[in-house]
Amino acid sequence: MTRALILVDIQNDFMPGGALAVPDGFAVVPVANALMPHFDLVVASQDWHPADHGSFASQHPGKAPGEMGELAGLPQVMWPDHCVQGTAGAAFAPGLDFDLAPQGVTVFQKGTDPAIDSYSAFFDNGHRKATGLGAFLQERQVEEVVVLGVATDYCVKFTALDAAQLGFRVTLVRDGVRAVNLKPTDGEAALHQLAARGVTVVDLDDFEA
Repeated sequence: MTRALILVDIQNDFMPGGALAVPDGFAVVPVANALMPHFDLVVASQDWHPADHGSFASQHPGKAPGEMGELAGLPQVMWPDHCVQGTAGAAFAPGLDFDLAPQGVTVFQKGTDPAIDSYSAFFDNGHRKATGLGAFLQERQVEEVVVLGVATDYCVKFTALDAAQLGFRVTLVRDGVRAVNLKPTDGEAALHQLAARGVTVVDLDDFEA
């Protein structure tokens, strides 16, 4: 069975000290490095926002990061400016070693349209445009995807949900994800939601290479 590893948004701005820091975010890096050698097909999503992206609170006078608003007709969390194209914050996190992937890593950028946010590595939030990842995997006859990265309650969750909807078997590596947790239980709730949708949740120690 052909399977692929999907590394979700392991970027500086999501690491501790970054513009949109995920608590303990650096913990996902060694898990990614441990798994990459076991996959001939490794892809990484990269948030790649224009400086005026509509998900940024700075683009909405009176809105603060973490507040709810609307973008492109959809409910939208307002975020601090993050992962702006070409900035150090948008670069992949230090220590993430793509050289460990036997066939290299293919990067899919998302969030490039200022008018709509894109949590999933497959589609924008309104499913109006595809990133190309789904077609890329289908062309290579991938049947299963293994997902890790940040953040459990946003980009990881929606990537896994879209993968399942596209017909892939989906495995999530629990110790390879970390949550934003705007509410303290958001990360755990995301894991429960994914399991209910048929996503297999495993720990790295239980992973079958």
